[in-house]
Amino acid sequence: MASPVGNTSETPESGSTPESSDGPARRGRLSGRRAAIMAVPAVAITAGLAIMTAQGALGVQFAISGMPFTVTATQMDGTGFEQFGGLDNMADNSPNAGDTGGQVLIVTSAIKNATITKLCQSVDLGGTNLLIKAGAGDKKVEATDLTLDSTDLTGDASFTNIEIGNDASTLTKAGVKGPLGVFSQQADTVHIANLRQTNYATTAAVFKLPGLKLSFSGTGC
Repeated sequence: MASPVGNTSETPESGSTPESSDGPARRGRLSGRRAAIMAVPAVAITAGLAIMTAQGALGVQFAISGMPFTVTATQMDGTGFEQFGGLDNMADNSPNAGDTGGQVLIVTSAIKNATITKLCQSVDLGGTNLLIKAGAGDKKVEATDLTLDSTDLTGDASFTNIEIGNDASTLTKAGVKGPLGVFSQQADTVHIANLRQTNYATTAAVFKLPGLKLSFSGTGC
């Protein structure tokens, strides 16, 4: 999730979240967009960062649809947090490619273990929304090796033992290696309240959704 948000209790200054075409852990090519990525704010932690997004533990190797989806939660807690920038690629000749060439500039976040309270996910299908809710009761949503690619996020975040400015290829907290030479950050733990984000991809090794409810609605999350 790639934009500064909220207030953080244990966070240094912001950086920028670039991406590189090198690195086996990421998919796609940067082509001529490397310079643009270098200028992307690093989701940095100046005022908190609601970053529940991630990618890499499993490595999102699929072509994205290009349809963004909204994710909200009242609270998310995670252990083993990493974050770095990147590009997602759509399938060839995707009708959602627009003038981007089928690429989406994203911030990748990885969380080794996460618990989520009152998860809501919605996809705008044009006139109606596919709505998924879970974790609203006594049991929270649980995920391991959670990874998401995001273009926007808001919330209030705090971190313990945060490290900012690492080379993404040297990350160790969530078991994910980013591209060589790319700005990144990692922390032992992350707490985010009032999370809201726009995502393009999500993976998890295990994803437990107690109280799951799927429906169609005129409004999204």
